[in-house]
Amino acid sequence: MVKNVFVWLFRTALAFLVGSVLLVLIYRIIPPAITPLMAWRLVQAPFTGHRMTVQHRWVSYDDLPPAIFKAVMSGEDAGFLRHEGIDWKAVERAQKANPGRIKRGKPALGASTISMQTAKNVFLVPWRSMVRKAFEFYFTYLIEALWGKKRILEVYVNMIEWGDGIYGVQAASRFYFNKDASQLTADEAARLAAVVPNPRRFNAGAPSNYTKKRQSFIKGRMGGIGLPKKSTR
Repeated sequence: MVKNVFVWLFRTALAFLVGSVLLVLIYRIIPPAITPLMAWRLVQAPFTGHRMTVQHRWVSYDDLPPAIFKAVMSGEDAGFLRHEGIDWKAVERAQKANPGRIKRGKPALGASTISMQTAKNVFLVPWRSMVRKAFEFYFTYLIEALWGKKRILEVYVNMIEWGDGIYGVQAASRFYFNKDASQLTADEAARLAAVVPNPRRFNAGAPSNYTKKRQSFIKGRMGGIGLPKKSTR
């Protein structure tokens, strides 16, 4: 009986390992069609009053302006090109600071990198738990190893949520600015990046004072942000 359990566990773990690696390799070449978050939002929609549609169209890295990549890195992960998926220094800072911040009624500091956000959005359900966080770490290192920085950025800007039913930079650009993402200016890219932390609360088309301040901060930071090398690795 015990032996059978171990055999089953081994086979399950092996199947997951092989399957996850294959899926990541497939997504290195083929754009993901849908994410677990998109599916979950559609399930929620009839009960929450949100849109029951998904606006999304993939645009390749080379057809997007450098400004959008610099903007999301400036706003979400300035050290993206330097770390290997997880910024452990940021994790340590958040662990030290958050108990005091929460006690004072301030929001907790985040330490989620663009790689971690991409892994979470593309491969995992949007429910918080320690188990999901462990899988998030696993997929983060996997995409860093098998995709590289350029592909991670490409998938990130094409798949993240940018509003109610709006996914990816092309849909966001059309919805908020009535133009293709290839025509985004640096100011518009910075404004889109400013709402990424909470895209269903903040509106890039009608920015609040907070969004405008964050947009200005991101725009000022973009000049010091580089881009991945031409290679996908």
